[in-house]
Amino acid sequence: MNNLIDFLKNNFYLLIILAVLFLAWNVFLQIRLEKTRKRIKIFFKGKKTQDLEGVIAETIKRMKKTENDIEKLFKWNDKLQQACDISIAKVGVIRFNPFKDTGGDQSFAIALLDSKNNGVIISSLYSREGTRIYTKPVAKGTSDYHLSEEEKQAITKAMK
Repeated sequence: MNNLIDFLKNNFYLLIILAVLFLAWNVFLQIRLEKTRKRIKIFFKGKKTQDLEGVIAETIKRMKKTENDIEKLFKWNDKLQQACDISIAKVGVIRFNPFKDTGGDQSFAIALLDSKNNGVIISSLYSREGTRIYTKPVAKGTSDYHLSEEEKQAITKAMK
């Protein structure tokens, strides 16, 4: 017992330094523990379960639902893209007077094209005797039928 008391008397400063180090270590660990508790509290906030396994299972279930929703969106997007590819996406209109001596710009040529420049051109020729309407198919910006200058202009305007 005397040896212990002598040891304590001789190493008093060493023991104080060790006690301060242990106290600092304890404070450090308490701070880390409190940060971990806050993180766990945030992690479990709003969850139906209170254990990690339940949270992981719930997260996996939500991820699978999200994957299914994304797959449905991709399918819907593909259908929408197919519809857009064949829909009228480009329009060009040119008004003109086919008869220089009479009337105004009552006649017109309208090009209705999809995204691949396929579609139809509609021409209307107005005169005092009547109105004539013509349609011609358009494939890749051109037609197998003869196109007037106004019809060519309408197609060019639509493709811009």
